[in-house]
Amino acid sequence: MRADAPGPSCLKLQLPRLLLDPCQRDLPCGDADGLVPVQLELKAGRVAAIRPLASPQGLPLALTPLVEAHAHLDKAFSWEQHPNRSGQMADALSVNLLEGEQRTLEQVCQRAGRALDQAWRYGLRAIRSHIDSGGPGAAPSWEALLGLQQQWRGRVELQLVALVPISHWSTEAGRALAQRVALAGGLLGGVLGPPYPRARRDRQALQGMLALAEQLGCGIDLHVDESGEAPGQGVALLLEQLERHRPQLSITCSHASSMGLLPLAAQQRLAERLARLQVDVVALPTTNLWLLGRRGDTDLAQRPLAPVRQLQRTGVVVAVGGDNVQDPWDPGSDFDPLELLRLGSRVCHCAPWQRQGLTPFTTAPARLLGLAWDGILRQGSPADLVITSATSWSELLARPPQRRVLRGGQWLQAASTEQPSPALARLEASTFR
Repeated sequence: MRADAPGPSCLKLQLPRLLLDPCQRDLPCGDADGLVPVQLELKAGRVAAIRPLASPQGLPLALTPLVEAHAHLDKAFSWEQHPNRSGQMADALSVNLLEGEQRTLEQVCQRAGRALDQAWRYGLRAIRSHIDSGGPGAAPSWEALLGLQQQWRGRVELQLVALVPISHWSTEAGRALAQRVALAGGLLGGVLGPPYPRARRDRQALQGMLALAEQLGCGIDLHVDESGEAPGQGVALLLEQLERHRPQLSITCSHASSMGLLPLAAQQRLAERLARLQVDVVALPTTNLWLLGRRGDTDLAQRPLAPVRQLQRTGVVVAVGGDNVQDPWDPGSDFDPLELLRLGSRVCHCAPWQRQGLTPFTTAPARLLGLAWDGILRQGSPADLVITSATSWSELLARPPQRRVLRGGQWLQAASTEQPSPALARLEASTFR
C-alpha cells in the first residue's frame, strides 16, 4: 500500500514562494516570511490548479516532501546493541567496525526498512545512503539495500554510495566493486581527512578514484574533512586534482566540516574554487556537532561545521543532511526532515523565510541527487505535500509541529513515533487503576 486514506480535492495552505511555480504570474512574491496563501485543486494524484488567496489567516504552513542528501541506512538504529557513550570519533570508528563484523542481512533489512518507513511517513521522498563496503558486513548491506531500493521505488527514491578507503579503488578488488556499483546505478565514495602525512599517496588515490569513476560513469560522494584538524586540506587536495582534469560527473563533498575553522578569506577562496568546478557540498550538523569539538573532557567553543552561507554566496549547491541515526556515530536523530530544518535554522543560520535558508532542505538536495522533480509545485506536478500544524515559521521553530503527509493525493498514516507513547499510556493506566 502506498497510502492509507483518500485525500482531498481542494486544500487551502500557506506555501513558500520558493516552492511554487515561478512562471505563474498571478501568484504574489510572498509576505515578509516568503509565504503565499494558495488554494490547491487536486485531481488524480496531481495538482490541477494553483489559485492565490487573499488572506493567510489561520492557514497551515506546508512544504513539498523533502530530500535527505546523506544518510547511513546500513547502520541506523544500531546504538542499542553498539553504543558509543564517550562520543569520541575514535570510539565511534572502533564500535562501528565491531558492528560491521557482526552485521547480518536480516538486521540491515529490519533497520533500513524501519528507517525508510519512518522517512516516508515523516515526509522524505528521496535518500542518498552511504554503505560500509569493506569487510564482512558489506555483502549483506548491499543485498538488503538493493532489495529495499526496489521495494520502495515510487515512494522513497534510494541512491546508494559505496563507502571504502579511497585507496581501495586503485586495487583489483576495488575496481571489481566499482563495476558492481556502477551496474546498480550507485556512486563511489570514500573518506578523505586527517592525518595527512602522505599527501602524495592521497593524491594518487584521488587520481585513481576519479579516473575509475569517469571510466564507469559513476558519480562521487566523499566524506571530506570530518575533523577539527588540518582545516580544509581535504577539500584543497580534491580541488587540486579537479583543476588538472574535471571529469563530467557529479562530485559531492560531504561534511567539509573543518573548512568552517578557516579564516573568512581562506573560506572564500576555497568556496570560489568549489563553485567554479561545480562541486556540491552537504553540511551535516547533527553528527558533526555531537562528535567533533571534543578534546578529552573539554568541549571546544568553536565546532567544525561547513560554512553554509559562505558557500552559497559563491554559487555552490549546498544541502543540509541528517547523516547518522541512532548508531555509534550519533545516539539521536530519527530521519525527520522537519526536525533537521529546525536544527539547521539555528546552527547553520538557515533562516527558512529566506530563499537561501530553505533551499538546503528542498531544491538544493533535489538538484544534488539529480531527481526528476525539483520539488516545486506546478500545474501537473505530483500532489505531494507535508502539511504542518504551524501557521508561521516562528511557530514551526518554537516546537515540533504535528504534520499530515499527502503523497499522490492520498493521506499517509502517521509514523509510529508520532502515535501516543505506549510508556505514557501504561503510566496513565496505572495511575487511574
